[in-house]
Amino acid sequence: MKKEYKLGVIGCGFMASAILRGAVLSDFLKAKKIIVSDPDISKIEKMGEELGITVSDSNKYVAENCEYLLFAVKPQTFPVVAKELEDCCPQKIISIMAGVRREKIKNMLGVGFHKVARCMPNLPCSVGSGMMAVDMSDFNDDTADTEFIYNLFNCMGQVLSTDESKLDAVTGISGSGPAYVFLFIDSLVDAGIKQGLTADEAKLLAVQTVIGGAEMVVHSEKPLTELIMNVCSKGGTTIEAIKVFEENNFRGIVSDAVAACVRRSEELSE
Repeated sequence: MKKEYKLGVIGCGFMASAILRGAVLSDFLKAKKIIVSDPDISKIEKMGEELGITVSDSNKYVAENCEYLLFAVKPQTFPVVAKELEDCCPQKIISIMAGVRREKIKNMLGVGFHKVARCMPNLPCSVGSGMMAVDMSDFNDDTADTEFIYNLFNCMGQVLSTDESKLDAVTGISGSGPAYVFLFIDSLVDAGIKQGLTADEAKLLAVQTVIGGAEMVVHSEKPLTELIMNVCSKGGTTIEAIKVFEENNFRGIVSDAVAACVRRSEELSE
């Protein structure tokens, strides 16, 4: 039987809101084809007023009346939500819950035929420059399903189709990565201020340099090591800064930080 709504969303936090805005404002989905629930009524009412989507205070109603059900709740909240859905059987599920594996989602929802796609989005989704990694292997037998899921996230940035086994590593790179970038920019700003720049001057210089550097990586066919050396004239200024990074094991620090993030993601999935 055809469902009233194409997409149902349980949870209306920051990331879910970004997904809803991306889907509606890009015209990928009509507002009337989306329904969302959240225990914070003021939050969903605000989203309903902004986008014209349908809102509900019942997770079960959302699950029963949509074709695709997106779980956007905190992992520790999911057992309670799953309990509420005991008597219904959503068949097409999308999850952005960090660390909650596909089989665990199926088991907690109980008896029934469930297909689950897992996605790891990141914060820049909110400005249309996100990076999403998605495991859609449960849906490989239906092109219409994989296209819907892919295009839903493509509204907010770039999408990488990958295997669930790699999602912990994805969390360590792109999921948590924006915080690393913010930390690096903040450190550049602090360094600029110490060298006599104003905070606004240092921030403008640091932010645009990071944006420009990323754009060069995107558009250049040169390996990153060559791009680095292109800035480092022998006996010049840049090489002195790179020496300090190398002497202080910059690559090792980054590697250790990512590994710690991946370990925590693995712990949450157990």
